[in-house]
Amino acid sequence: MATAPALVQTIRRGAVAEIALANGPLNLVTRAMLRQLNQAVCELAREPDIRCVILHGGDARAFCAGSDIREFGPIRHDASEQKILFEDMVLRNLARLTMPTIAAIDGPALGGGFELALCCDLRVLRRGVSVGFPECHLGGLAGNGAVRVSRLVGPARAKQMLFTGEQIDTERALDWGLANFVADISALEMARKVAGTISARGPISNRLAKELVEQSQDEPLDAGLLRSTVAQQNIFDSDDLQEGAAAFFQKRAPVFSGR
Repeated sequence: MATAPALVQTIRRGAVAEIALANGPLNLVTRAMLRQLNQAVCELAREPDIRCVILHGGDARAFCAGSDIREFGPIRHDASEQKILFEDMVLRNLARLTMPTIAAIDGPALGGGFELALCCDLRVLRRGVSVGFPECHLGGLAGNGAVRVSRLVGPARAKQMLFTGEQIDTERALDWGLANFVADISALEMARKVAGTISARGPISNRLAKELVEQSQDEPLDAGLLRSTVAQQNIFDSDDLQEGAAAFFQKRAPVFSGR
């Protein structure tokens, strides 16, 4: 039996893992690519020593240029079963990774590709690269992206992006909060530096911080504050906080164990 081509590659660099898309020059979203991406994400979710994950477009021209339109026709009346529900599950699994995640965007991130980037906690965008939702040009919709982008930029700007399909340039992406960092040469290299900084910080505190921020989007203030009290107690119960305090007084870099 022939081995399926590797459309997604996982590279581990110490406490940082990289997920590289490898589905042709445009990294189009296909069912085969989504299956492999989901497998990579689920495997990393079970690795407690990974402290940060970078998602990038590998050697392709695009980070990800969106869905492969050739798949649309055959699934017209069964799209939920054959594409939408599974794709949403993969995006949820990516977004729910407990460690911080970074999208390194060295080429266009459009449509479903931008939806992938929005599932990451941080986005690094190479200068001159655009992002956006062009689906409306085809009469389509970035459903998952519509929900996620509105939380970043607000309803008016989200509607502008979705109604017009215009691509957002680097400067506007940074101004609107779609990008956290802009790299002049390589988004991946900058993402690796950011990941190195993150992985040197307390892994328990980073995971709890991510959980608190995500949960705060969906719950009342008092419920979020109650959750923060529990999280703070977990921090004070940890060995990492004791190590951090000791390192501070000893004027050295802390060595966190994640316990």
